[in-house]
Amino acid sequence: MAREYDETDVRVRPGRGSRPRTKRRPDHADAVEGMVTVVDRGRWTCAPHADPEAPPVTAMRARELGRTPIVVGDRVGLVGDLSGKPDTLARIVRVEERRTVLRRTADDTDPFERLVVANADQLVIVTALADPEPREGFVDRCLVAAFAGGLRPVLCLTKSDLADPGPFAGRYAELEFPVVVTRRGEFPTELAALLDGQVSALVGHSGVGKSTLVNALVPDAAQRTGVVSGVGKGRHTTTAALALPLGGGADGWVVDTPGVRSFGLAHVTPDAVIAAFDDLAHAVEDCPRGCGHLGPPADPECALDALVADGTLQPGRLGALRRVLVALRAAPPGTPAAER
Repeated sequence: MAREYDETDVRVRPGRGSRPRTKRRPDHADAVEGMVTVVDRGRWTCAPHADPEAPPVTAMRARELGRTPIVVGDRVGLVGDLSGKPDTLARIVRVEERRTVLRRTADDTDPFERLVVANADQLVIVTALADPEPREGFVDRCLVAAFAGGLRPVLCLTKSDLADPGPFAGRYAELEFPVVVTRRGEFPTELAALLDGQVSALVGHSGVGKSTLVNALVPDAAQRTGVVSGVGKGRHTTTAALALPLGGGADGWVVDTPGVRSFGLAHVTPDAVIAAFDDLAHAVEDCPRGCGHLGPPADPECALDALVADGTLQPGRLGALRRVLVALRAAPPGTPAAER
């Protein structure tokens, strides 16, 4: 005889996650603001309240941030253990909007932008006057990156005991940004004054004296760069940016960027550079679309030439600016800036 079934024979397996889920995330109103000083393989060292005297805190990125890039100089919200004691770990739960950004690409054809430093006030371009010879092309590319990212450029000419700084400094005089000169064996007093109260990123080729400057400005720089991450992730290497507090009673940070050997500018447009100049940004609105602002014959209708014609703009200033803009087109695609 066939068995008869009724509703009691039906079994329904409860679905997974029967507890209702929510997409609401805590707002972390109690998060403490900090500044990222070191990035080391999935861990971030932060200075709470951007205070160089506070114990550094090692943090991980909160899950809700996903793959949000966090770089040296970022202002972040921190929760968890902020004591800075060994084997403690905080969480970065928020990344504040960046005031400035220093970006680069691997070369001029690479569409992928790499954030190098966030929220720096100045980009100090360190160039030796001799041994090695100054590379104007590299300086121009650094200037483009600074102007496009909202940083004030500072040109630091080292080894003035070996060569006269006048001719090289004169090439940039019309652009009206600070140029400081240092000598070997002397404390960089003028540079230290410019850095006081600022967050300053330093760039420069090997051998130009950048490390010597950092060691003079930050007396315990060697000790700080050798500090091991508090969670056993390994020693910080000199292939990434590192923020160091100024010494000698000065208030400010120096961001050493030894890993930046070149500046690919695939992400930069001429308009982004011009926007850094208050007296020129409005004028280029009258330029034709796609204008590179290089003037004839490349850009015969550039509005900047009209400013020179009516006496509003000095020819020397426009010439200096256009020489920097040439850096966007100067080298064959794929050529590292360090080789130019």
